[in-house]
Amino acid sequence: MNGPLDLRVLVLLLAGAVTAYIAYMHPAVGIALLVGVGVVTLAYLLMSTGGSGGPPAP
Repeated sequence: MNGPLDLRVLVLLLAGAVTAYIAYMHPAVGIALLVGVGVVTLAYLLMSTGGSGGPPAP
């Protein structure tokens, strides 16, 4: 890993830690966040691959 990828990983880990803390402190909010992340992930996968469900093309 080099340069920008390291920064992206750090930002994603920080976002994950904040989300996990919020979910721990407020379980109802955690469930809503989990559903939201699932929907966004599914939409990203479907839109970037033409609906086949495979990983996005580089």
